Amino acid sequence: MEQTVKNEIEHIFDKVLEGKRITEEEALFLFENADFNTLGVLANSVRKKKHPDDVVTFVVDRNVNYTNVCVAGCKFCAFQRKKNDPDAYVLEFDEVYRKIEELLNWGGTTLLMQGGLNPELRLDFYIELFRGIKKRFPQIQIHSLSATEINYLSKLENMSIEDVLKTLKDAGLDSLPGGGAEILSDEVRVFISSNKTDTDTWLEVHRTAHKLGMSSTATMMCGHVERPKHIVEHLSHIRKLQDETGGFTAFIPWTFQKGGTKLDYLPDATSVYYLRVLSLSRIFLDNFDNVQTSHVTQTMKVGPVGLHFGANDLGSTMIEENVVTSTGLKVSYPRPEKMADIIRKAGFKPAQRDTYYNIVRFY
Repeated sequence: MEQTVKNEIEHIFDKVLEGKRITEEEALFLFENADFNTLGVLANSVRKKKHPDDVVTFVVDRNVNYTNVCVAGCKFCAFQRKKNDPDAYVLEFDEVYRKIEELLNWGGTTLLMQGGLNPELRLDFYIELFRGIKKRFPQIQIHSLSATEINYLSKLENMSIEDVLKTLKDAGLDSLPGGGAEILSDEVRVFISSNKTDTDTWLEVHRTAHKLGMSSTATMMCGHVERPKHIVEHLSHIRKLQDETGGFTAFIPWTFQKGGTKLDYLPDATSVYYLRVLSLSRIFLDNFDNVQTSHVTQTMKVGPVGLHFGANDLGSTMIEENVVTSTGLKVSYPRPEKMADIIRKAGFKPAQRDTYYNIVRFY
């Protein structure tokens, strides 16, 4: 039996090295049976083929959470508040503008804005906000609103997803982050986030954005109740959509963080588990150029290790982040020069990029 497993792993290994696409069944077999080093070596070889220059990128952006009022009730979230909670908030536009000015002082290019499903914030709120940002800061790329927020707005306004996206694009929205994906398997979603978008709707929002000429990222939050088959199901969904549209710029996995959530009883996801997921992602997602490793959830000790397990991007300086830190996790916000130094020490050539993975500067 052991020899049979070894032979199958070698077959899949050779298939990947030959540049051939692996199936969902092969991906699941690899994830469940290949040892840690085998997965890492294979993922690193794929990265080297796609990025032979050993350049590793990062973006200077800011994650502005414009409201924490949310009716979704996700079990994994410590950030959400009810409307009448004493610490519930909606940021004033002037506060958002101030945060963008600070971002520009850092040499930033990208504004990542996500919030809760707040029934009092209608489409006009976002139109006015995005127009105000573009008027004052035309150089800023607005990479904002998850598929969940877009779908919620379509329901609030009784509009199609396409019409909501067209309206927001006209107001200044440039691209969509991959938030709200969690695990793209309804078997998991019905348990951890039953009031949010289902898998098909998340995919449809991104499909529609791509059709309108907007790019987006794909993400995954793992390390909670999912099983290996759900990881592969998630990756399969986004690989199929990427085949169809080519609109994803990157894939970004991270791990669930405990602290004030309804899932705090779960065991912690290990860094080894995260790196296995990261490696499988690079191996399976043959139509994605960019895979990002998470220093936010994995810390700066483990995040850069992911660069040797398939990733070619170290993510963001962030400047600010409120959702993960609401669990109590301490997150560092390194200056661009520090990010470059970390990448260099990991054995790669650092470069700052923009939202679309265009190089802004080399270090």
